Amino acid sequence: MGNRIYLAETNDLSEGTMKNFKLNGQDILVALINGNYYATDSYCPHMGGALFHGKLEGTIVTCPRHGSQFDLRNGHVVRWLKGTGLITSIGKVLKPPRKLTTYPIKLENGKIFIEQ
Repeated sequence: MGNRIYLAETNDLSEGTMKNFKLNGQDILVALINGNYYATDSYCPHMGGALFHGKLEGTIVTCPRHGSQFDLRNGHVVRWLKGTGLITSIGKVLKPPRKLTTYPIKLENGKIFIEQ
């Protein structure tokens, strides 16, 4: 079991939104979806796109840089790079799909904690 660290207040997010938080120099993305909080790395593992500037649809976040998509519930890759064809295929070979790191969330008295 990791360290439990205070991250934010539950009222810092509205339903269906995501926000970037700094934690000891690390960026953590937190989203509130259907009453559930999810925490992941804030940057896409492909080329570092800021996911908090991406599009959120349900639990799926789309990277604004190259269209990679991830499920915030578990970090799994939904789509690695947008598009088809030779360039996308080469991109997938040069930098194969990697999931997002996710962090367990604990809620207590209106506060959001994560475990690292």
